[in-house]
Amino acid sequence: MLSALPGDLLGRRHGSPPAAVVALHGWRRDSADFDVVLDGLDAAAPDLPGFGATAPPPAPWGAADYAERLVALCSEGPSPVVLGHSFGGRVAVMFAAAHPARVRGLVLSGVPLLVPAGARAPRTRWSHTVARRLNRLGLVSDEAMERRRRRSGSDDYRAATGVIRDVLVRAVAETRDGTYRDALAAITCPVELVWGDGDTSAPPAVAEEAVGLLRNAKLTVLSGVGHLTPTEAPGALRAALERLR
Repeated sequence: MLSALPGDLLGRRHGSPPAAVVALHGWRRDSADFDVVLDGLDAAAPDLPGFGATAPPPAPWGAADYAERLVALCSEGPSPVVLGHSFGGRVAVMFAAAHPARVRGLVLSGVPLLVPAGARAPRTRWSHTVARRLNRLGLVSDEAMERRRRRSGSDDYRAATGVIRDVLVRAVAETRDGTYRDALAAITCPVELVWGDGDTSAPPAVAEEAVGLLRNAKLTVLSGVGHLTPTEAPGALRAALERLR
């Protein structure tokens, strides 16, 4: 059942407040992903702004903006363990870097935080930056721009609309410009990374590189598991939470 949570968020309560665990879902997902993981715990899983039942943000937020919406929820009582999957992990990392006293520990899973060493950016015949400039000059129509976005964009990009599409663009840019790399290096709490060996959205190489940036981290790689660890491997995420509680 959905509940009103601190920070003008909607989501799911498990047990009683204050939340000892705060769980943040992935892109195009919602708080229901964690129902099995959090069963029996005093925990909260918000629907992040623009997903599930929570209204979209007023502007194209970055992960740090999303993180600030968690301050009230993570201040209900003693510092919680924060679990972040995929996009929610980006938010969790920024929150832990900015508010170290409010996080007991982090569990990260399937989070596209880094461009793995040696990875090459996709090449296109026509620079999207040039296309945007031509669109602003009136030389390329809005309709042509939208067709181009739908041809070249990811499934997530094609499914997104309005401000949420711009949020996705910003999140991808933050991965490429090192925003999350710098945040990982600033985190002081213990971190558990739980990754599927078949994750193609955030390959295990991302987690391996992240471990080298963190001060106190443990990586668990799950055989036969893909990207959706909250539903594919809830027991592994629960075990990681228990190690940090």
